[in-house]
Amino acid sequence: MTEDTTTKQQTISVWVRDPRIQKNDFWHAYIDYEICLHTNSVCFTKKTSSVRRRYSEFVWLRQKLEANSLLMIKLPELPPKNPFFSLNNARQITERMTGLQRFLEQILQSPLLLSDSCLHLFLQSQLSVNKMEACAEGRTPFSVSQAVQRCGLRRFHSDEDLHKNMSLNWDSDSSECTETEPSLLNKSQSAALFRYPELDQEDSRNCTCESA
Repeated sequence: MTEDTTTKQQTISVWVRDPRIQKNDFWHAYIDYEICLHTNSVCFTKKTSSVRRRYSEFVWLRQKLEANSLLMIKLPELPPKNPFFSLNNARQITERMTGLQRFLEQILQSPLLLSDSCLHLFLQSQLSVNKMEACAEGRTPFSVSQAVQRCGLRRFHSDEDLHKNMSLNWDSDSSECTETEPSLLNKSQSAALFRYPELDQEDSRNCTCESA
């Protein structure tokens, strides 16, 4: 089998889905999205993964990829930032989610970008932006591969599994990935986001627009 044939048989499938409201505090909130990846590509340490990322982290990723590629390729655009983006507007959320998925699909078609450590940490670890940057630059006691491998896999093979997500956070005092109970919408609340755009009265008052 030739190298070209092997390459053609390698696939990378990515989904951006399951938007959920996360509250920073009483007044500030944002939406994050689940990124699911299935692949048989030799470029990836993990063949199946699931993480949650917010829009500002996508912005960080694009900036890093652009800087690291030294402008050798033209990167796809992210859905534009909307100063009036509302956590209660199902249409805006769906459009952004679709745009984020399209962005990742195009990124993953580039062999050059597939070699970027920031992309792998973004897709397959739940490290914060600062820790992803430090890890990619070799300023952490763990490697990129270790960061990816040590973060547990959340299963998402069914709708029930999809709504049992655990938030994975890197312990700041160790190099191990720990599971903590997330402050996410439950299954009925997540579904209500699209059925009832106003959500409940408290969220409507306090979480109208996404925080930066």
